[in-house]
Amino acid sequence: MKNLVPRLILTSVAILLILTPFVRSPDAADGTNLPRAFAYLDENFSVWFNILAVFAFILGAGSLLRTHVTKVVARRAGWTYSVVTLVSFTFVLVIGLLKLGGPAGLTGDVAGPDTWLTWVFDWIYDPLKSTVYALLAFFVASAAYRAFRLTSLEAGVLLAAAFIILLGRTPLGVTLTSWLPDALHFLRVDQLSIWIMKVPNTAGWRAVLIGIALGTVSMSLRLILGLERNIFAGGRR
Repeated sequence: MKNLVPRLILTSVAILLILTPFVRSPDAADGTNLPRAFAYLDENFSVWFNILAVFAFILGAGSLLRTHVTKVVARRAGWTYSVVTLVSFTFVLVIGLLKLGGPAGLTGDVAGPDTWLTWVFDWIYDPLKSTVYALLAFFVASAAYRAFRLTSLEAGVLLAAAFIILLGRTPLGVTLTSWLPDALHFLRVDQLSIWIMKVPNTAGWRAVLIGIALGTVSMSLRLILGLERNIFAGGRR
């Protein structure tokens, strides 16, 4: 029974969400109950989801605090980083809840231009994010070196495309093929780079998105039909 109730709720809500776009929203002159009920659900489902998201945040914050507090108390490896995480989390949470530097009250903008929270994001979070991305560039270069070794035809195509794109983004690449006449401008490195990004790359990315969409639909159907039982506590496949 404890697994049946969550499945019924999940299936009912999913079916309602699927049917809602296909039901015409009633106007003031429409007195039928069914379209009005679907219109009400369409308008309020997002509010209900936001309420659930609040509880999910509470659970996530509680899990984060418990994990890092336990690590600090036990003095496990890297516990100093847990201290930084706890202090940062508490500081940002407090200034966000109190809306320090911004208008008071529940309706005040927590991310206004003069709030402390905006200052934290502009002068602490964004520089740290840029620093992490800058460090990741070296790891990407190392991974690219290992991936672009000519061990197969696919690796050769990948290497050629990457070389053209990288060269086409530099002044040297533009200069190397600038001597080509206008009739052969499509063979210039910068033009080839743009073509690779717009045509093959876009086609491959859309194929990936289509695959993700099909996988999402398949998983959704399994959830609606109750076939994906392992997401429920105590459920077995």
